[in-house]
Amino acid sequence: MAERESGTAGIVDGAAVLPDRILGLLDNLLERFPRRFGDMPVAVVLTLPALLVLGFFSFWPMINSFVLSLYGGKRGAGAFVGLGNYLEAMHSGEFWKSLTVTVYYVLGTIPPMLLFSFLIALALHRIGRARSFFRTLYFLPYVTSVVAAAMVWRTLFNPHGGVFNLLLAWGGGAPQQWLLEPRGVLHLITGGVVDPSVGPSLALCCIMLFDIWHGCGFMVVVFLAGLSSIPREIEESARIDGAGGLRTTWHITLPLLSPTVFFLAVVGVVRAFQAFNSFYALTQGGGNTQDTRNLILFIYSQFYDYGYWGYATAASTLLTLAIVALTALQWRFVGRRVHYS
Repeated sequence: MAERESGTAGIVDGAAVLPDRILGLLDNLLERFPRRFGDMPVAVVLTLPALLVLGFFSFWPMINSFVLSLYGGKRGAGAFVGLGNYLEAMHSGEFWKSLTVTVYYVLGTIPPMLLFSFLIALALHRIGRARSFFRTLYFLPYVTSVVAAAMVWRTLFNPHGGVFNLLLAWGGGAPQQWLLEPRGVLHLITGGVVDPSVGPSLALCCIMLFDIWHGCGFMVVVFLAGLSSIPREIEESARIDGAGGLRTTWHITLPLLSPTVFFLAVVGVVRAFQAFNSFYALTQGGGNTQDTRNLILFIYSQFYDYGYWGYATAASTLLTLAIVALTALQWRFVGRRVHYS
């Protein structure tokens, strides 16, 4: 028994010493590099596993996609056309229409989602009881399958006996086509004063409403985490000095919460430009309807429905460049207003 215990103790001691030996070998290896490299060798060693994963699953497909975008024809079997696919996309009315729909979608979802999520999180932060219950309740739509939730919302938007049309009829309003309505929502609200092509369509607004409902849960949880990290002494000092709830929220809570707002804005915009599931599920794959076809659906239809692989990958490359440029602008102009202390 004593020998077994001593053997087990030796194994445990060896397992505990192993990380130290590995670190010692790394130290000896890194000491051989010239000092002019600084901490770069350590950074390379520590980030190498992540770089390998990103390189294999992200960078390499991106490189292949760019190479494929330089060829014409169907299914990548055409001749080398260089930047011809990019020029065709830039002169395509369908491409610009899908980009316009994407911009409408981003502007119509991210600001309302940030506002509603902040107000909900602020209310949940200030209540003492049932906070966990309401937090779970608001987070539940986010963890629900987009396709399953979209099936329910499609039933609600059904122009023949759907709940929303029933509510309109009960209030004396005219029934609407909802997800089937291509005319602009401004045209419908103004009674025809605004041109039907101006602004997002009613169908696109329905998709926006669904995604606001579905995505608020994630932002609420992140806002709650940010609010919990704010010292209560600061807000209490402001109230003692005579600041009301609104002034305290505007001048103290929001500036201290600006890193969280900036993070959610950047992530939200990137995800909004890449939205696909809600568009595809709510419109039943309606990539042929231009008023609800964003850039991702446009790329999907060109790639899978028509087989223009080079053209589709060129459009996806342009979308990637637009996302990178927009993110850089956010960091350049909005990032300056972020208070990290």
